[in-house]
Amino acid sequence: MDIDIDFIDSRKASTVTDVRLPSRKVSKQEPASFEEAITATQFGRYNIMLAFLAMLSSFCTVFDTSTMSYTFVAAHCDLELTLSDKGLLNAVTYAGMISSAVIWGFLFDVLGRRKLLIIGFILDAIFVFMSVLTQGLTLLLVSKYLQGLIINGPFAAVSAYISEFHCAKYRPIYQMLIGTSNSFSSIVLPVLAWMIMPQNLDFQLMNMNFHSWNIFLLISGLPAFLSGICFVFFPESPKFLMTCGENEKALKVFQKVYSINTGHPPETYPIKYLANETKFVKNGNGYEGTIGKQSKRQALKGGFSQLKPIFLKPHVMKLLLTSSIFLFLTMAVNMLRLWLPQIFQMMTDYQVDHDGASAPLCTMLDTSVSSPGNRTAEECFVNIGNSGIYINSIIVGATAMCGNIVAAALIRFIGKKKILLVALIFSTIFAVSMYFASTPEVAIASSSIFIAGGSVSNNVMISVAVDLFPTTLRTMAISVGMMIGRSGAMIGNFIFPYLLESGCEAPFFVVASYIFVATLLTLMIPNTDMKPLT
Repeated sequence: MDIDIDFIDSRKASTVTDVRLPSRKVSKQEPASFEEAITATQFGRYNIMLAFLAMLSSFCTVFDTSTMSYTFVAAHCDLELTLSDKGLLNAVTYAGMISSAVIWGFLFDVLGRRKLLIIGFILDAIFVFMSVLTQGLTLLLVSKYLQGLIINGPFAAVSAYISEFHCAKYRPIYQMLIGTSNSFSSIVLPVLAWMIMPQNLDFQLMNMNFHSWNIFLLISGLPAFLSGICFVFFPESPKFLMTCGENEKALKVFQKVYSINTGHPPETYPIKYLANETKFVKNGNGYEGTIGKQSKRQALKGGFSQLKPIFLKPHVMKLLLTSSIFLFLTMAVNMLRLWLPQIFQMMTDYQVDHDGASAPLCTMLDTSVSSPGNRTAEECFVNIGNSGIYINSIIVGATAMCGNIVAAALIRFIGKKKILLVALIFSTIFAVSMYFASTPEVAIASSSIFIAGGSVSNNVMISVAVDLFPTTLRTMAISVGMMIGRSGAMIGNFIFPYLLESGCEAPFFVVASYIFVATLLTLMIPNTDMKPLT
């Protein structure tokens, strides 16, 4: 792949010096770059508030993609679900994400972050609430598809939005914070399921039957709703405003952030002028101008011309590399992650059927898959008191969160690329070790480390993608990469039931092979540590 790695690396030393210790003191009469302006706002209360918003927003994607893992364990009798139906429910949200990836990236890069973040999260909440009305498989599939259609945009934009409020010193840490929040949401979700699913909450309303899993779905929509409301009170990204030529508005945002962080009046902000970082676009009629100075129609027309550079040198090779890594990484992690509750259910069912006796993981899975399932409504039974599913899932989520915390603490000292390689190697090793797990405890430990490594890798990759692309292509690049990755996740969840039915070897060795390919591709990534935003 023809990526100019040597050129990027050759600039690394001077870049790091400029960011950590600016070579010049910005005069009040001298225009400042974005990096200088955002550094001058300092770090304080505003960044902490933004951290809480990032944490809340990060819950939404995990909830949208993961609720089915717990829902179909409790609802398989009510909805008469087969193993392939469960794979379809896990995959359909990713199908929605794939459908909207490019258009969301285009809209956010042309029309801005804030307004579309508000609209996106509110719409996502509406579609989650729609799934609460589910009485059959069809409505649940439609609502999950629509959730994926909507949430893909806000997810990618939050990463760019948060990055554009921080200097290079804190940017990777905040991306890891989002990753830690994703892992924390993986703890919160099974806790909610454990609190709600075992309860007898069956009731009828307007000739519709509701169960505990309907209430679980209702509560899972609250983070998206609250995120949409919260973004109303936050400003547009100052980096995006500068890119659009709206330096006066950007300066007011910097002043506001500075005032909140320091407690000083906005007018005491040390920078009075901003450098021209305007990006020009052309539409089909030859119109040229800044993104922010055009009409909405002109912006939309001109914005399509922005799709072209990302598919040309030097960006196309970076896009191919990051998208390939996202493909194999996302496919592997989500194939296993979304099926862990079902695997834990199979482990518990085996122990119940064998008077509490344990066995190697593959023995338990093969026995469960090969035994005739209860498919008729009269025979179907749900063990709603199965606390092992939720406890094991909490352990997995807690391990992933700890992994992200450790990575966040080390990333400034070790660097993104080294963290990424170590995390991928650990994931590969422990994906294979699940096949050899001799007890349920070993299987849980192996799956926990695998998911932790995958979670860290995914979050570091997003941080790398943010650094590799300029502002006007950043959200688009992340969206395309995640679209490719989610294509893999969708396909993986379609085929995972068949892999389980074919034997225990296939699921774990296929997952490990995908992670290994991602590890090899990571070696080609240029080092972006401490790289200022462009």
